[in-house]
Amino acid sequence: MINVFILILSYGIGTISPAYLLVKLLTGKDIRQHGSGNAGTTNVMRLLGVKAAVFVLFLDLFKGVVAVWLGRNIGGEALASMAGLAAVAGHNWPVTMKFKGGKGVATTMGVGLMINPFFSWICIGLSVIIIVLTRYVSLASITAVPIWTILLWATGETNEHIYLGLALSFLVLYQHKTNIMRIFRGTENRFSIKEKINKEERSK
Repeated sequence: MINVFILILSYGIGTISPAYLLVKLLTGKDIRQHGSGNAGTTNVMRLLGVKAAVFVLFLDLFKGVVAVWLGRNIGGEALASMAGLAAVAGHNWPVTMKFKGGKGVATTMGVGLMINPFFSWICIGLSVIIIVLTRYVSLASITAVPIWTILLWATGETNEHIYLGLALSFLVLYQHKTNIMRIFRGTENRFSIKEKINKEERSK
């Protein structure tokens, strides 16, 4: 019963959206109606700038960290993996926001850092390189998580961690399916730091 409670709690933690709350607080706007329409770090950077985006990134990442920590301390690695997955699901499909949240990349990052920090830092470094070279944030996301999973499998990690990696890879690919299509078509938006909500809109 306690395991079920931890999973529900982890999902609940995941549903808390710093991106939505911060944009709503500062502008009165719904972030899902601006920019990419995604309640996540990249869209916050487009709308509010770097500082706000970094703040949101760490809060979203922390959700994954807390969920895995709770699961690990209550039920070991199996529950830790399921709790981390529940937090990502909560971020992606929050019941508090009519199941329209973010894409789960930062929360997945937090989960990954708790499960295997060494491989996670390798993939974070790879993501930075991809973004610098291509300016496609989505390409970095859909590349890093599967590679993290492959590294887990290739080095003989536990089945719980490998299954978690497979699930997270599926989720990140599913959440970025439209981005993948745009990349193939050459129409994907390239990363840039812009403030899309102007001062007049903020004062309304």
